[in-house]
Amino acid sequence: MEETLAFYEALGFEATYKQSKPYVYLALRWSGFELHFGPAPKGLDPVREESGGCLVMVDAVAPYHAAFVAAMRRVYGKVLSSGLPRITRYRPGASRFTLIDPSGNSIIFIQRDEPAEVEYGGSKKLTGLARALDNARILREFKNDDLQAFRALKSALRRHGATASPVERAIALCHLVDVATILGEPADPWLADLRGLELTVDDRQRVESELGHLAGLQEWLP
Repeated sequence: MEETLAFYEALGFEATYKQSKPYVYLALRWSGFELHFGPAPKGLDPVREESGGCLVMVDAVAPYHAAFVAAMRRVYGKVLSSGLPRITRYRPGASRFTLIDPSGNSIIFIQRDEPAEVEYGGSKKLTGLARALDNARILREFKNDDLQAFRALKSALRRHGATASPVERAIALCHLVDVATILGEPADPWLADLRGLELTVDDRQRVESELGHLAGLQEWLP
């Protein structure tokens, strides 16, 4: 409980109730909503991230993500993007992000006007690598499954890389570098392929407009 409390207080939450005996109970408040925590089941492993979860519906998710990122940088000196605790990356225009605490609980912030249905597997209006990129976006944003997104992008590049445009390959490779870094996988192979691409000024501008939220993007591009 102390570790969980310290994490949320670092983000700006206020403890409104705290109890350790005869059982654990913790209540936290921030920005008009509350999180309440009770005893964990026996044998629970936080690393499996199956502890619990809740949805926080908001008018716009970007300000919440920005507030948490700023708090993390202030307290921890960096954005916690892997392991426990962590926050998922936010892509401009995305309708959700997830905060995972030290106990493995997932707090999912969702924009109220988010589409009711998601085309898992990628939009049927797209084909080839473009559809695979959309599928990877859904896996990362809606399922928090970076590993499956990583595998899907690797497979898609093998199948569609030769026929895809240089800018699509660049976007896919940037995602692979980003996810590999988060997963602790070697990123050098994807960086080498990325820097070997010949991108026009327009290509580079499109990559930057779509992926400008990725830390290190300028260093990755050729």
